Amino acid sequence: MLPLSVLDLSFVNAGASPAQALQDSLSLARHVDGLGYSRYWLAEHHALPSVASPAPEIMIGQIAAATRRIRVGSGGIMLPNHAPLMVAERFKVLEALFPGRIDLGLGRALGTDGITAQALRRREVPRGGDDFLERLQELLAWETGGFPEGHPFRSVEVMPAGVPLPPLFLLGSSDYSAHLSAEIGMGFAFAQHFAAFDAEQAMLAYRRLFRPSRWRERPHAILAIAAVCAPDDAEAERLALSSQLATLRRERGEYAPLPSLAAAEAYPYSEAERARIARGRAKLHVGGPGTLRASLDALARATQADEIMIFSAIHDQAARQRSYALIAEACGLGAARDAA
Repeated sequence: MLPLSVLDLSFVNAGASPAQALQDSLSLARHVDGLGYSRYWLAEHHALPSVASPAPEIMIGQIAAATRRIRVGSGGIMLPNHAPLMVAERFKVLEALFPGRIDLGLGRALGTDGITAQALRRREVPRGGDDFLERLQELLAWETGGFPEGHPFRSVEVMPAGVPLPPLFLLGSSDYSAHLSAEIGMGFAFAQHFAAFDAEQAMLAYRRLFRPSRWRERPHAILAIAAVCAPDDAEAERLALSSQLATLRRERGEYAPLPSLAAAEAYPYSEAERARIARGRAKLHVGGPGTLRASLDALARATQADEIMIFSAIHDQAARQRSYALIAEACGLGAARDAA
């Protein structure tokens, strides 16, 4: 079985506080560290009542300190919101503190609405347009010393000196980042849980077009999926109701906390809403351990993924932790961890 990892958005649960969501992330990270998961990535979102963590680099440090083995990284840093020098500095600090355990995943989106994006970049000189590629090139130049002679940044030394950037991944939900990460020779992570683009097409294009580089000799493609597991299929379907209702609300622009199971069960779904849920089921993998194992195996074969990263929106934290434990057991993570 392929390595399995965790994507955590630090979802705020209905009836709980954002502060509790951050504590839940720490607890989940400790839990999956012991189960044999390979990575624990934190997302960046701003000004959303449903998501508690706008600063993944802070959470990365806290989670790396609270765990022993698992790699911890960003899924991702939304590069348009940050000066490339600050990204380089922060992740070199993390790499110095936790050598060999940090990942730097980079996203092209803003992770928020337009007004909040303006506030995040309030003191920057407006550039206009999509400047992701320019920022990425600058970030890489800080690592490689690639600023040309006479460039004002050439004399600036990124601290802490002598510490490399962690492994780099580009995140995407289309073929843009698949092609770009292949051309540059970086890792690639595809967000199947919300992408409209076909995961298989993007993942296979990345592998086919990959060029070895100083960043990575071989391609490494991560498939991020949404999954809910329980002791049997019926209970898993029941637990997934919270995630399905939250998705319906997000499609209407409502970013409320993750609804409780009771609220999701009592919600008066219209026929149109039930049809929307049915259409979205290809992006949500639900079932007991055997069902989930079969689903993951099929996804891995179709996409040639090197790793599967699982995102689980389950309101009850005990059930959420149990979901990851059941998947780990079904996929033999404990046996692989013990053999290592």
